[in-house]
Amino acid sequence: MHKEFHHDAVRRLQTLIERETGTPLREEALAEMAAILRQGDGPEGAATDDRSVAPREVTILLADLRGFTALSGSQPASVVIAALNRCLARLSEVVFKYQGSIDKFMGDSIMVLFGAPVARDDDVDRALLCAVEMQMAMRELNLAHLRERLPEVFLGIGVNTGTVMAGRFGSDVYSEYTVIGEAVNLASRIEALSLRGQVLISDTTYQRCWGLVSASAPMQVYVKGRTQPVSLRELIAIPSQKLKVPRQEFRRSHRVDARLPCLCQRMQDKIVVPHIVHGAIRDIGYHGLLVELIEPLEPHSEIKLEFELPLVDYRVADVYARVITLKQEGDEWVAGLEFTSISAECHAKVQMFVQLLVAH
Repeated sequence: MHKEFHHDAVRRLQTLIERETGTPLREEALAEMAAILRQGDGPEGAATDDRSVAPREVTILLADLRGFTALSGSQPASVVIAALNRCLARLSEVVFKYQGSIDKFMGDSIMVLFGAPVARDDDVDRALLCAVEMQMAMRELNLAHLRERLPEVFLGIGVNTGTVMAGRFGSDVYSEYTVIGEAVNLASRIEALSLRGQVLISDTTYQRCWGLVSASAPMQVYVKGRTQPVSLRELIAIPSQKLKVPRQEFRRSHRVDARLPCLCQRMQDKIVVPHIVHGAIRDIGYHGLLVELIEPLEPHSEIKLEFELPLVDYRVADVYARVITLKQEGDEWVAGLEFTSISAECHAKVQMFVQLLVAH
């Protein structure tokens, strides 16, 4: 009876997939679908209460859509939902193409597993091919958005490989197959650090695929829950497949909200003027600040800065910056500042502060 149920379920799912995508699943994918449906059944096809969980190595891909806040603020709910479903449907097609398993949708995010519930020798390779093609798919979706006069939507992706506990979690009322562990947490932290259109991969993932991919030099970042920095790389391309990540944003770092008091002093003939201009940092990145001031600064002038970084217990001093932008907002002035002189220690503390705010 259970075998008949599984056969009917596979047939109906195949019909649904072919109707929605225009392409039926291949035999290997059909076999995988049947195996997934049988999870939780005993050897004879009868239901079982076995909740056994076992360690296994998986590659976790976490992708997060960015830009839906702007879309939600300018469009009716029906348009936002249709756009979100269109994006998730297209990303799901890419996942299925590379035989990944969608673990869950979390609002406008998607978590994909390679290595669970079915493990293959090339799990890492397929995960990275999937990540690159997901970014390529987002470029196509944004072209459709432009034709419909909708705001662009971007994707940030984090990939990590590690050992997790995999199995069915839950109760007699409800349970599901999933994975838990530090490797999953790290994948989430990596995704949070990715910029729009970027694919970041852990060192563990890179060590298993370095011969396949073109990637940036390692960067050391701080993530929540770890006292030591984590080594990450940006995935650039997969040369053998002629696939390249179509970066859609070229910011050099995150800019995070931070309400911090700041002291500014003008420079005149390379000498610091004693007069202090009080301000408040609105946001901060690796290479500069956005500061609110009670009086204007000269555009393109250089200033000296002092401020505290509370999360890392560090006082920034003897840092110099150039006024790149300046605009008036009511009775205040908002200046965009770019660091021009900063010590290696101070720069590392600024980066750590930004990364910890992203993690929070």
